[in-house]
Amino acid sequence: MTEPTPVPDAAGGGSRTATVPPDPVVPAPASKQASNGHRQNGAPHAEASTGSTSEPGVDTHVNGTPAAVPTAVQAAVTRADARSGDDVEAGIVALWRSYGESHDQGQRDRLVLHYAPLVKYVAGRVGTGLPAHVDVADLIQSGIFGLVDAIEKFEPERGLKFETYAMQRIRGAILDDLRSQDWVPRSVRSRARDVERALERLGAKLQRTPTDRELAAELKIGLAELRELYGQLQLTSVVALDELIAPNKGGSSLAESLPDDAAEDPVASLVDQDSRRQLADAIAQLAERDRVVVTLYYFENLTLAEIGKVLGVTESRVCQLHTRAVLRLRTKLNEQSEA
Repeated sequence: MTEPTPVPDAAGGGSRTATVPPDPVVPAPASKQASNGHRQNGAPHAEASTGSTSEPGVDTHVNGTPAAVPTAVQAAVTRADARSGDDVEAGIVALWRSYGESHDQGQRDRLVLHYAPLVKYVAGRVGTGLPAHVDVADLIQSGIFGLVDAIEKFEPERGLKFETYAMQRIRGAILDDLRSQDWVPRSVRSRARDVERALERLGAKLQRTPTDRELAAELKIGLAELRELYGQLQLTSVVALDELIAPNKGGSSLAESLPDDAAEDPVASLVDQDSRRQLADAIAQLAERDRVVVTLYYFENLTLAEIGKVLGVTESRVCQLHTRAVLRLRTKLNEQSEA
């Protein structure tokens, strides 16, 4: 036979009646009776092991075995969470109704804060297929404008779900902002996707890389038009200069790896310095008149006739001195290189 047992209500006020079956009476061991029990008026007083816990939801033990007791506290928490969720939903419905009547900016801002996680979710989905230099924070900023526009244009009386409507508007705002920043026409982007799909189809069909003629036939265009399309598609391949080439190997950027045509080659500079040193040593070993001819001709930029006037000889004699000096220099330089 069962007895009604009062159980505290989840809200904290009053009580409700629950039916709890009586627990089986299990005699306690003699050691426990001796240590825990005591006599009162000549009769042993046994502690109640079941059905008399001070707090609901606490597991009792019979002979060391835990007994399953309904947890009223957990049930109360579940009902409280359900009521809190219902209260939030009711508050949003009331906020929508109030905003529809007054179009107050403060109420709109409260709706924006409530639905802000939608923007982050959509921005993450859209940013998955974008290049690495596109910042997700910029996508979120664009999506916020889409969320505000969705709130201002949403009509709750139609019975539609706002989340579905808002996600489309947020995604559209993000894509519009991306297109406004793209310098490549949409037609070129579309043709680039067509070329990629055609390459995938032909690659799977032929089991090799298709030729330009085969690709043009697949796209149903001429070979000249395909090559012109290649030139247009080159504009779509852009890499950020601050993008890291090898993040795990020092973190150098692409800008640091680009060659500088105006920079001086250190190897060439060293070779030039060594060649100048060898030439100076070879000139120092020439005869005085040969050394004067070489100096005036190559360093002072004098003509053979002018050198002849300086030395007091004819131009033909200066030419002979110059030829002899060059041959001697060449011989000395060869000896130095072979040494």
